[in-house]
Amino acid sequence: MKLKNLLIAAMRSLGKNKMRTFLTMLGIIIGVGSVIAMLAIGQGSKKSIQAQISSLGTNVLMIFPQASNMGGVRMEAGSSQKMTLPDVTAIAERCSSVANVTPQVRTSGQLVNGNMNWRTSVYGVYPNYFEIRNLGLSSGSLFTMNDDRSATKVCVIGQTVVTNLFGENADPIGNYIRINKIPFRIVGITEKKGQNAFGQDQDDMVIAPFSTVQKRMMAVTYIQSMLASARSEALIPDATDEITDVLKARHNLGPSEDADFTIRTQTDIAKMATSTSGIMTILLATIASISLLVGGIGIMNIMLVSVTERTREIGIRMSVGARGRDVLLQFLIEALLISLLGGIIGISIGVIASQIIVKILNWPVTVTAASILMSFLFSSAIGIFFGWYPARKAARLNPIDALRYE
Repeated sequence: MKLKNLLIAAMRSLGKNKMRTFLTMLGIIIGVGSVIAMLAIGQGSKKSIQAQISSLGTNVLMIFPQASNMGGVRMEAGSSQKMTLPDVTAIAERCSSVANVTPQVRTSGQLVNGNMNWRTSVYGVYPNYFEIRNLGLSSGSLFTMNDDRSATKVCVIGQTVVTNLFGENADPIGNYIRINKIPFRIVGITEKKGQNAFGQDQDDMVIAPFSTVQKRMMAVTYIQSMLASARSEALIPDATDEITDVLKARHNLGPSEDADFTIRTQTDIAKMATSTSGIMTILLATIASISLLVGGIGIMNIMLVSVTERTREIGIRMSVGARGRDVLLQFLIEALLISLLGGIIGISIGVIASQIIVKILNWPVTVTAASILMSFLFSSAIGIFFGWYPARKAARLNPIDALRYE
């Protein structure tokens, strides 16, 4: 029997029981739609995390001193005082894979402007911090290395600070604010960046010359951390090795001794964040796939019922020349049609559901061609797998016994 005729016969058979066919499809529709939506949420969150991590800067390396030990009590990471400005100079001069490096200290400060006040983080860095972090200005200018050498009381502030101290759309360039009772002149405002991958507001900060914060605000001689950038993404491992060698040599540590510092790269952070997102995506897709299996069981169940109901029809077809292979193909095509049609409807519903999620919940969602193709192939496989047993049972019926069936 020709495949075209088998296909027509299968469609006619399914058309005789439209409601039953639709209810059988429903499991596949729900399963495919759920898988598409879950994968879209997972892919969207992964891309969002990657974009937010890239906003931290270009090819960034973060160098922290190891935790200090005071009276047998292990302090937090970055509490050691072993990292100094000569370490920064040595990295800048001796690490060929490093494009920029800046020392960094951080403290919190109460900001006051007239009767308005706001508490935020204050960073002390070199001017190249803005290049490392890929941080632009919306207005004003950067402070300079001369400002750092003379510990000038100038600062660059984020949009959140502007809003809370001066109001929306204000232009505070040239104005003074007090940070912990110390007057600072505002020379620049950073471009709006929003939250990073860890939920921190990247616009809620004050950035000032390193020496100003270190000497005038914190009164310390050490640095808390360093921020560096490799010349390219491919050179990040080389930059890490070079920094390790330079700092070990400066801290009188042998090649086999453990380093008294930690280097974290942008790649490490991205891998950690996206691996967590990937695990959640797989978990969500697995849960959604369970309904696909339930839909497959529904196909098997209804096809077995169909074989029983059409036993006499099968016997008549075999008695007029139909082969077992023809019967098997017809029932297999019926199962495949149910799963394919259910899959197509499910894909449509999944895409629509993804758009609804974007509009209502404002979640990052990305529907990929790969997820659609995977869902389509999976629904086809479900139809073939669960339709095979009923089809084979129909093909193996004895024509004489089938004709006698009441």
